[in-house]
Amino acid sequence: MREFGYQRASDVAGAVALLGDDPDARFLGGGTNLVDLMKTGVERPARLVDVRELPLDRIESTNDGGLRIGATVTNGDLAAHPEVRRRYPALAQAVLAGASGQLRNMATVGGNLLQRTRCGYFADVTRPCNKRVPGSGCPAVEGEHRNHAILGASEHCVAVHPSDMGVALTAFDAVVSYETVDGPGELPLTEFYLPVGDTPHRETALPLGALITGVTLPPAPVAARSRYRKVRERASYAFAIGSIAGALDVRDGVVQDVRLAFGAVASRPWRARTAERVLTGAPADGKTFAAAADAELTAAAPLPHNGYKVTLMRNLVVAVLTELAEEADR
Repeated sequence: MREFGYQRASDVAGAVALLGDDPDARFLGGGTNLVDLMKTGVERPARLVDVRELPLDRIESTNDGGLRIGATVTNGDLAAHPEVRRRYPALAQAVLAGASGQLRNMATVGGNLLQRTRCGYFADVTRPCNKRVPGSGCPAVEGEHRNHAILGASEHCVAVHPSDMGVALTAFDAVVSYETVDGPGELPLTEFYLPVGDTPHRETALPLGALITGVTLPPAPVAARSRYRKVRERASYAFAIGSIAGALDVRDGVVQDVRLAFGAVASRPWRARTAERVLTGAPADGKTFAAAADAELTAAAPLPHNGYKVTLMRNLVVAVLTELAEEADR
């Protein structure tokens, strides 16, 4: 790890001013991803601006019945908050599935959204990677890609986004708030992550030097009956090979409202809007659930060694929606 400067911010405006437009500076929250990448040489910031002590650590109800989550709220506090567990249980489940207890107590909401891919080629500075060095190539396309993307990828990058929390937030239409030297701004989470295209090194739509200040969840009654399901290669702490956040409102056997988002299948949390359209107004049964999954996954373009993810995600959709429908009948 090379030497770097360190400054601690005392307020949001000061933090943004300290970072400025310096491309070699980074905000530091819990550091559970950034510090690891600094140790391996993937990230080489000249300066860190510590934002951990900023007054952004509250979870509050909004006037319209949603929730506002501060950027420095720890993952542990987010998962344990009674209103998160009551109104958005899939979010709490996603956070609990995402890391060990020690990591959850350090990692922050803002940092979680900005974590980088866990692709082995990205993490190895001796190998080419278009995310690290634009134009150098993507060896995963022809190499090890068993856990890589089946949706929304390109020839320039097939890595997946590792966040569990982001999948649930995407399903519930979360909006990211940020601050820049020019003032505040907002981005729906579905627009926060950029498509891979031919610029995989540009991962988010955040302006240069922007500081995430919070995430707002709009009111969503359907979210109270929701679930997060994660499949991984071992039962202990591990990144997903496929996951789903689902919420379902069923009345008289018909789907009234549904939210679906997939994880570990694309460079960003994948909102399954095609499946949602198929489901809305249709019978809440296994046949409909399978048809919805198939409709969403027609866009899948698996690589030679990750085609299993198509079947995995189809089965996850059917299983989670079936469980939610059965709960609605009780």
